[in-house]
Formats: sequence, structure tokens, C-alpha cells
Amino acid sequence: MSKLEEMKTFLQQGRANNVKQLAAEALEEGIPAAEILEQGLLAGMNIVGEKFKNGEAYIPEVLIAARAMNAGMEVLKPALAGDATQVKGKAVIGTVKGDLHDIGKNIVKIMFEGKGIEVIDLGVDVPPEKFVDTAIAENARIIGCSALLTTTMAVMKDVVDYAEKKRRARPGEDHDRRRARHGQLLPVHRCGRVHERRRFRR
Repeated sequence: MSKLEEMKTFLQQGRANNVKQLAAEALEEGIPAAEILEQGLLAGMNIVGEKFKNGEAYIPEVLIAARAMNAGMEVLKPALAGDATQVKGKAVIGTVKGDLHDIGKNIVKIMFEGKGIEVIDLGVDVPPEKFVDTAIAENARIIGCSALLTTTMAVMKDVVDYAEKKRRARPGEDHDRRRARHGQLLPVHRCGRVHERRRFRR
């Protein structure tokens, strides 16, 4: 069994120390950090997610697996960020209002940082206004909203709506001039739908 296959197995069992050790050993053997993340950690967590969806695993098992995954990610983080010698942009991310889950958000944060994107992490239970106002204040080009619960996914639309409200609230400019001067419309894919994302500039 390869190290990445072992890692998948240990992650599903929630054995954080084993996952951490295997991640370090895989790096020492020259396996790229991105490959360890994709084929070891994410692959194992996907299996846990499928089991949870099918009623074969429960919340405690998911949380234990997530803890093991975070242990492995801590080992990989320096390697993933190692190639990011120049900041290519700035992103604001967080888990939406009413949701306290941060596994997916933390994965995206590490992947962004590995690509040279500076990340402002707002944490969990973030209201729509904070996403947009922070993006404007920090001149961020990306707003990333995370949600696990079906009851909180709709809050993502609230973020888009508030961004639209802020754009329209800028006085003294017509629609096209505001659009050209303050931002550009970018497609955002979520749950099979396309929404608008604004890029703001002060």
C-alpha cells in the first residue's frame, strides 16, 4: 500500500498522528505537496463525506477525520506556500452567517496561498456585510463564501445582493461608468448556478 493510500485510510479512522507522520514522510520522498493534498487528504475526506451522506458515518466521525486532515495540512502548508514568491492578488474568505464549519474554507485558504494569493480569513459565522465591506476596504479581487449546511447556503446570495447594493449606492455615476471604474462582473459557480461577483476598488 502506498503512503497516500495509507494516509486515506488513517484519515478515515481519525488517526491524526499517523496522517501527520505520513505527510512528512511523503514530502521527504519528493512527492509534491499538491499531490499529497489531492490524493491523500482530500481523497480520504471525500470518502468520509460520501459515507456521511449515505448514513454510513455520523458527525463525530466526520469531525475526527477533519481533525486528522488538519494535522496533515499543517505539515503541507509551508510546502504549498513555498512557490508563492510574489503576491498575485488578495482574497477575502469566510464561512457564512449561521454556519460554523470551516474545513472547506481552510482547504481553499491553503490552496490560494499556494498560488500566491494573499488571504484575509474572516473566520466563521460571517455576515454578508463583513464580506463585502472588507473586500472594498482591502481592495480584494475575490470574495470566497463557504457553507456546509443547506440552510446557510442561501446566505451566499445575500452576499451577492449586498455587493450589488453597495455598487448601486455609489453616487454621481451612471451604471456603465460605475461598472467600468469600480469593478468588473466575474462569474461565480456555486451549486451548479452562476452568480455575479464584483471586484471593488476604492
